[in-house]
Amino acid sequence: MRLLYSLALLALSISQSHAAQIALIIDDIGYRHTDQAVLALPSTVTLSVLPHTPLGKELANAGHKKGHEIMLHLPMQALNGKALGLGGLTNTMTEAQIRASVVDAINSVPFAKGANNHMGSLLTQLDDPMLWVMETLKQKHLYFIDSMTTRFTKAGETADQLGVPLLKRQLFLDNDISAKALERQFSLMISQAQTQGNLVAIAHPYPETMRFLKANLQRLKTEGIDLVPASSLLPIGIAHKNGTNPTVTLR
Repeated sequence: MRLLYSLALLALSISQSHAAQIALIIDDIGYRHTDQAVLALPSTVTLSVLPHTPLGKELANAGHKKGHEIMLHLPMQALNGKALGLGGLTNTMTEAQIRASVVDAINSVPFAKGANNHMGSLLTQLDDPMLWVMETLKQKHLYFIDSMTTRFTKAGETADQLGVPLLKRQLFLDNDISAKALERQFSLMISQAQTQGNLVAIAHPYPETMRFLKANLQRLKTEGIDLVPASSLLPIGIAHKNGTNPTVTLR
């Protein structure tokens, strides 16, 4: 009996030390005053801030002070031709222009440790622009999370080849902000994290999403899942620890 009890304790200890982990990134931050609601989320939620936005620097500073990990949400040209805003990267820009724009974007978001692409379903398919972006991120010691806005993205492949610490978005939480859809995606996020061991999810600072997250994030703990900063999922030896693409949305 004593041996069985010891084995049970050991199994429990192992399972607890290998809890599933979710990195939840809220991006598109910086334009709206309602974006300040992200500061009410747990500090383990990662905040990705658009460059050169009216509230970007303020929210990056406030988020960092509260303990949030800060990322740069780097605008890249989309197939749908949607306007990018300041700091946007396009296929008409030269190498020098892209490199300078990335550096300016990094400088506009205090405390940024990593970057992910905003839209980019066109630009992330192009070899040279992705090479220039990733080389610049590497020089500035930023990791990269491929938002996976197209299945044909070359961003992650290029980052990996250059040794830029890399993760990939595995789930969008709020492409549909109805209560039913948010619950469906949240439940899917939990089940995938439990199956895979860890998961990178992206959401946005919509009022509906913020209300849902405030009411439901505590469910992760009861499901045996730790909410962690994005860099915590990076491979061991690159920064902290580990990081499919079931849903692809062109942006």
